[in-house]
Amino acid sequence: MKKKLSIIALLACLGLQSCSDDFLTVKSPDKVSIEEYYKNEARIFEALVAAYDPLQWPDWGMNEYNPPLLMSDIMADDIWVGGSNVTDNQNWHLMFNYEALPDRVIGGVWSCYYSGINRSNNVLKYMSYVQEISEEKKALFLAEAKILRAYYYTYLWKMWGNIPYYSQNLEFPYIAEQLNADAVYANIIADIEDAINNGGLPMKAGEETYGRVTKSMAYMLFTEVVMYQKDNAKYSKALNYMKEIIDSGMYSLHADYAEIFAANGEWSNESIWEINYKSEGAVRSWNGPLVSGGTVLPRLISPNGWSDGTDGRDNGWGFCPVRQEAYDMFEDGDSRRDGSIFNANGKSYNPRYQDTGLWLNKYMARSGYNDGQLADADLNWSNNLRIYRYSEVLLNAAELICLGAGAGDANSYLNEVRSRAGVSNTSATVESVLNERRLEFVGEGKRYWDLIRSDKASSTLVPDSYGYRTKTWSNNKKWLPIPQSEINASQGTLTQNNY
Repeated sequence: MKKKLSIIALLACLGLQSCSDDFLTVKSPDKVSIEEYYKNEARIFEALVAAYDPLQWPDWGMNEYNPPLLMSDIMADDIWVGGSNVTDNQNWHLMFNYEALPDRVIGGVWSCYYSGINRSNNVLKYMSYVQEISEEKKALFLAEAKILRAYYYTYLWKMWGNIPYYSQNLEFPYIAEQLNADAVYANIIADIEDAINNGGLPMKAGEETYGRVTKSMAYMLFTEVVMYQKDNAKYSKALNYMKEIIDSGMYSLHADYAEIFAANGEWSNESIWEINYKSEGAVRSWNGPLVSGGTVLPRLISPNGWSDGTDGRDNGWGFCPVRQEAYDMFEDGDSRRDGSIFNANGKSYNPRYQDTGLWLNKYMARSGYNDGQLADADLNWSNNLRIYRYSEVLLNAAELICLGAGAGDANSYLNEVRSRAGVSNTSATVESVLNERRLEFVGEGKRYWDLIRSDKASSTLVPDSYGYRTKTWSNNKKWLPIPQSEINASQGTLTQNNY
């Protein structure tokens, strides 16, 4: 940091006829100021990379297991929580039964994503110091930072609704205004639209930039947020974005559904955006998880004590078994059933709480998928998270057309997805598209939000016949309670959600 001369020296200087600004500024001999550090493209790119980092953290970060896709799915109707009993990852079990408490809620997600917001804000601030960068790269980096900020806020908004929102990082006492959910939505949309219109984002990433924000990813985020908000004034724009992706010809459905989630299916032509994880050289550890590496997700959600040894699968901890009803919902011949769900009934493993013998095949632990890691093997699986796929583009377009957003062949879009799955054509309606989304995205973090935005949550998420879920979802359960640690730190400025 730069240091100013003492007041005595300053007054002495003011008595002289000539006293330059350079004389008034003393530079530290061994430190570089932020303004001087972020003066070129390479340095601001470091800040941008840091803004991407928190995407990887929630699966194990802040001493909690919170893989983001499953944190909504456990509140829906396709998977159980599992584990050893109802106290194992107790926060999950409470969320599953709509009983989350301020001191028993996934606060790690809150911390991880606000860290991402902080880092995204840094890019936007530090860019003003950069002198050696082209206008094209400047616009691109700013757009990426804004989309990342919007992505982090989107998850917080969907989980907690009325949240602190800030676009410039806070100073002491680090208190931000809590906005209502509609105001948060407006800010998210403004960021996305600005990045789309002014950022020069590429439609698709090249191999050397896999994982970075693209225009297609921004279009998907825009559409997700608009549809969840049910902002029908923006449906037409969302539909046009989906058509632009389709008409680009840059994406297509991968022929083999199950292969999408294997190593050779990562960044296939179906992939719009993935969060990258790697095992080779990975150094994530229990004491240092906030670094580049792999994910713990496959270990969490695979059968415990797996000893079959014949089909390339590995051992797990027995969380998130798939419900029998989810397995049975697929019609005969639908390739998505076995691509999504592994049937371990008749195999040798240790059944745990809520066991069904059915497991999420998409992210199951597979032998060799944590090879080459250099720290804690449990944390360093190389399975990328598939966030947006081309099949969702098609289903978004079909649903928006059915909602009256504009012209187009909704049947064609819907049945392209069904044809890949090996099932017969059907007519596109809002209801049939929502049902198709359930079949297509088991375990991908879509179902819970679809039930809420379609007003089906209160009639679908009800007590089950097994005695596991005993409470019914209601509108006051739409948002989780804000973590008590955040309420305590807010000095009375945060209002707790009605839960």
